[in-house]
Amino acid sequence: AAPGPAHGCGSGALLGRFGVLLQALLALCAFSTLMLKRFKEPKAERRPWRIWFYDTSKQAIGALFIHFANVFLSDLTEEDPCSLYLINFILDATLGMLLIWLGVKVVSWIVQHKKYTYLVFGEYGDPPQAAAWIGQCILYLLIMVFEKTVISLVLLIPGWTKLQQILLGYIPNPQLELVLVMFVVPFIVNAIMFWVVDSLIMRKYKQKDTLDINGSTETPRARRTEESQVLLSPDMDFDQSESDQDISGLRGANQKMKQPSYQVVI
Repeated sequence: AAPGPAHGCGSGALLGRFGVLLQALLALCAFSTLMLKRFKEPKAERRPWRIWFYDTSKQAIGALFIHFANVFLSDLTEEDPCSLYLINFILDATLGMLLIWLGVKVVSWIVQHKKYTYLVFGEYGDPPQAAAWIGQCILYLLIMVFEKTVISLVLLIPGWTKLQQILLGYIPNPQLELVLVMFVVPFIVNAIMFWVVDSLIMRKYKQKDTLDINGSTETPRARRTEESQVLLSPDMDFDQSESDQDISGLRGANQKMKQPSYQVVI
């Protein structure tokens, strides 16, 4: 057997029993932040559980893809897999976050320009349709694939080995390094990333627009204009004869006021 590294976790440690336990605990704690975010929303704008599940499940699928891709890439070489995983994770949280934001913006602009209402992030129709959710999951997963491809190309740049030694070379205990790499740092960064990405892909309640699945958009300004027109429109149910009498009475009074008055002097 090849000798393990003097510092850091050995090959296969990420998928060992202790590593898998840490990953399950990380997933539970990280996604609890999304539930906390839902309860932090104003009650008038709080998403129903079904809409919340549709929004957060896209992140769950993307996060699982990124996580297992990082585990796979970390075991490709004979270097310390914990250090490689941490480098991948740091790049995902910095450069990758920028790429995700850019991808969401570009995809949102394309689907709105093409009027693909099923693929607008956060809009699922009324009632919510699973087809819209599946299409948005596929789009978000494609954004994750693009992000991970760019990060993998960045890792091909030489010089990352020195960064590995700087990051975790001072930790002599492999299990402590595994806890730091697989739980502590990912929990803090994932909580921030989930919060930010959820705000990107959820329905923008600030606009207060309602977009149905057929593509028609109704804004509050249009609703207020329509309501004002109804309120200001003349009532067509009153008796026409009474209205005519009122109008004729007003005309008669107006004519009497206009007639000159004469005084006969004897």
